[in-house]
Amino acid sequence: MTVIGTAFWALKYPEDAEEEVARPECDLLAGPCNWSTPEGQWQVSLTPQVGKAGQHLYALTVETPNAPDRFLAVLRGRSMYMGEYPVPLKQESATHFQAEFEAPLCATGSEMVWQIDLQSGQQPLGSVSPILFFQAKM
Repeated sequence: MTVIGTAFWALKYPEDAEEEVARPECDLLAGPCNWSTPEGQWQVSLTPQVGKAGQHLYALTVETPNAPDRFLAVLRGRSMYMGEYPVPLKQESATHFQAEFEAPLCATGSEMVWQIDLQSGQQPLGSVSPILFFQAKM
């Protein structure tokens, strides 16, 4: 068994491994997040909205240099895994997208940190964006 394990590891080439690139983090509730790509400037902002008691409503705004195909945001639990929630982005103009959503909270805790990943269809845009996150509180 050890020989097979050794042989397996010997066959792995460095070229096969995906290179981990450190991405900066950006707290969306602290203010808009801006970054540049070869295509142009991006800006993402998140604004808490007033809702019924116990609701945690947010308005997400994304300015892009060009319109990605089937553009959406995916809400993923960062402090605790609570599933993934697609947030379809509505195109307001050629490069302006908006969505409103409610952030779920865990029944056992009063705080939840969520990450927002931007996607073009099933393709993540994470390699070009900072890690976007916010903390929802009861």
